[in-house]
Amino acid sequence: MQKFLNFIVKLGSVDRRIIFLLVGLSVLIPLIKPLKIPIRPTSQSQAVFDAVSSLPAHSNVLVSFEYGPSTKPEIHPMAIALLRQLFEDGHKVFGMALWPDGVFMSTNAFNQVAEKEMHLTYGKDFVNLGYKPGNEAVIKGVASDMRALFTVDTRGNQISDIPMMQGVNSVEDFNLVFSLSAGYPGSKEWVQYATDPHDILMSTGCTSIQVTEILPYVESGQIQGILAGMPGAAEYEKLVGKVGLATGMMAAQSIAHVVIVLFIILGNITYFIQRKQSKKS
Repeated sequence: MQKFLNFIVKLGSVDRRIIFLLVGLSVLIPLIKPLKIPIRPTSQSQAVFDAVSSLPAHSNVLVSFEYGPSTKPEIHPMAIALLRQLFEDGHKVFGMALWPDGVFMSTNAFNQVAEKEMHLTYGKDFVNLGYKPGNEAVIKGVASDMRALFTVDTRGNQISDIPMMQGVNSVEDFNLVFSLSAGYPGSKEWVQYATDPHDILMSTGCTSIQVTEILPYVESGQIQGILAGMPGAAEYEKLVGKVGLATGMMAAQSIAHVVIVLFIILGNITYFIQRKQSKKS
């Protein structure tokens, strides 16, 4: 028994540099090689997946990128998983951005999924319309007359020359609007100025801190489901059937928490053992 107690004390008294190393490895390893941890999709993530799955064949889907590098870890994995599902189902994806940084996010996502993974054709399978300043005014422009708002895409092509833009003039020409939102302008403004007035199906993925603001629109049926932060992204990866960055980050977070908690427990046990031994002496 005494040997066991001495072993516990030794573990609980390990050099803090060793603890930092173990915590670092517990984060690094799952990011390099994502681990398959148990992930159970919530009803809200399932609702998003079902809404996308229920779209008619060859639907037009508008995906709005409303986030930047600071929120990329939470939202970008959602964008990747969403594009995979949309392209696998044969839908046409129209990208745009309400944030200046959203152009870089959309370009990166399309490049990874549409071009490198699926080898799709720009202008036929997907198009990136880019960023326009104006916040709500841009959404109102999309709702009424996109061609007056967007004259060229991010590659400098005239909108009138892009095959998949034929017959697309306003939000009413889309089967779904998906908002990847990190704040204002974002999901709420899409509901208020475009999808709700024109009765267009809408869904969203947002940062964890935004969930309470968006949930009333979800509960009222104005938004179909919600992907909530990094857990929502990992759940969507599970539903789509391909492990991605969010799953790795959730695994890293979970394992790091377990390691930290174990050392906290060992540290407390060591403290009480040493205090008891000091009283005896």
